[in-house]
Amino acid sequence: MAKGLLLAGEPMGLLIAQSEGPLDSVSGYSLAVAGAEFNVATGAARLGHYVSYLTKVGDDPFGKLITRTLRNNKIDDSNVLFTTERTTGFMLKGKVSKGDPQIFYFRKGSAASTLSPEDVEHIDFSKFSHIHLTGIFPALTDSTRAAMMTLIQKAREAKLFISFDPNLRPQLWPSQEVMVETLNKLATYADLVLPGEGEGKILCGSSDPKAISDFYQKLGAKTVVTKLGPKGAFVRDGDREITVPGFIIDKVVDTVGAGDGFACGVITGLMEELSIEQAAERGCAIGAIQCTFSGDNEGLPTPEQLKAFMQSHKRVSL
Repeated sequence: MAKGLLLAGEPMGLLIAQSEGPLDSVSGYSLAVAGAEFNVATGAARLGHYVSYLTKVGDDPFGKLITRTLRNNKIDDSNVLFTTERTTGFMLKGKVSKGDPQIFYFRKGSAASTLSPEDVEHIDFSKFSHIHLTGIFPALTDSTRAAMMTLIQKAREAKLFISFDPNLRPQLWPSQEVMVETLNKLATYADLVLPGEGEGKILCGSSDPKAISDFYQKLGAKTVVTKLGPKGAFVRDGDREITVPGFIIDKVVDTVGAGDGFACGVITGLMEELSIEQAAERGCAIGAIQCTFSGDNEGLPTPEQLKAFMQSHKRVSL
């Protein structure tokens, strides 16, 4: 079996409003699972890759929902830890016909926030060729930050390819200064960094993709792929620069999860030994597909669905 992809993060129970309006007055909620790393894991598994997820959940309905959903998506749950001392985090998400939905988290003091360096010790890194990390997990607590550093050190020792998506969540950090300093330090260990233009403004002081690429390459990344939203992506691979156009879709239903779909496309493309340009093109396609669905990960395609979309949809003119 080909070596797989390891992820670490906090999957959460997701309650999606069934009608538009403030979260405290909607008529009801539907149940799902959310989390940036969970979205990437789901997308990679649907494309046929072996995927394992490191996290910690409570012995409660949301924890059971998450582990069942991982198994249903053929994601290895052998690195999911349980605790009876904390509960699983969850979140509310509003329903909108335009713009970004209202979000509210119930994750402070969650089971996943107690994940520690000791919880990383049992992982068999020989099963994996790639590890994908985001800036959300280290935002939770000092403990998860330390666990992230241990993960990175062990991944580097095992010669895994490390991809890093800053995935800014300012509300989870004690200050913007700590967020910027920590995330840019983590980026120094990555082979591939996947920022967005807006994130570049905060983390690098510029939303210009070339300046963002310069910044992260000077920190040590070989490849930087900057997300440009519906326009596509800017790739800097060593000295090579490529602008990859996005795909045109009829209607944007919900942009939540599009960046995770993009990351999934790039990472799995590289795992399948596509060129970085082809991998970024795949990322643009999956990000666009995800924008046509209301859930965070429902639109993530199978190989056949991905191929059909890429063949049938036109590209943005650059």
